[in-house]
Amino acid sequence: MEKVVDVLKCKCPNCEEGKMFYKLGNILLFQAPKMYTLCKECNFKFEKEPGFFFGAMFICYALVVAEIVASVILFKYFFGFSYINVLFVAITTVFLLSLINFRVSRSIWVYMFYSR
Repeated sequence: MEKVVDVLKCKCPNCEEGKMFYKLGNILLFQAPKMYTLCKECNFKFEKEPGFFFGAMFICYALVVAEIVASVILFKYFFGFSYINVLFVAITTVFLLSLINFRVSRSIWVYMFYSR
């Protein structure tokens, strides 16, 4: 359970203290999160090779699909929203969580290839 919390907090997989991102980004100003190259605590290199985070896009896609399915089930079947309202809620949910998805998908990807 501790690893899951570290992944969600985007902590370094090596020392579990350093942060992976130094700038969280801002969705309203169209600013993307900025990631450290090395961990500030233990000098762990996050990007192993050029294009390393290409696979994180697939994890981000899976997160978005899960969010859409959850919002459709929640707002259509539990709250009784119409399909057009559910569509707006799903789009808004994905838009607001896009930066979190970006950070968490990269964190999951780094943890998948880290072995202690």
